[in-house]
Amino acid sequence: MLTYERKIPLDLNCGITVFMKVLGAKWKPCIIEAIYRGYRRPTEIHQAIKEATPRVLDMQLRELEAIGAVEKQVQPGFPLRADYTLTNLGLSLVPIIQSMDKWGNQYGEQVKDVTANVGAYTE
Repeated sequence: MLTYERKIPLDLNCGITVFMKVLGAKWKPCIIEAIYRGYRRPTEIHQAIKEATPRVLDMQLRELEAIGAVEKQVQPGFPLRADYTLTNLGLSLVPIIQSMDKWGNQYGEQVKDVTANVGAYTE
């Protein structure tokens, strides 16, 4: 299997780059927020974030697990059951995500207005 190799390495001495490495994907903040709200099982997370495909959510869950923001616990029994919880790293992201949500709610109408008019400016 071929893997992508960056030509220019990430500058992990830059705090913003580190942050984007952890939460830079489209659904990762939503996943963290869903787990924080109590959605633990993959099917619950999929139902909480309907706009995303299960495949993409599963990939981003694995990335968050690899980084150490979430922890997967497999419960014994049949069928197997997996639960996700936030680690200390994941919990440290919650106030940032809540700030993003607050900002989005505050400026949402303005962004909707601009987005609705974008097509009017292009020919």
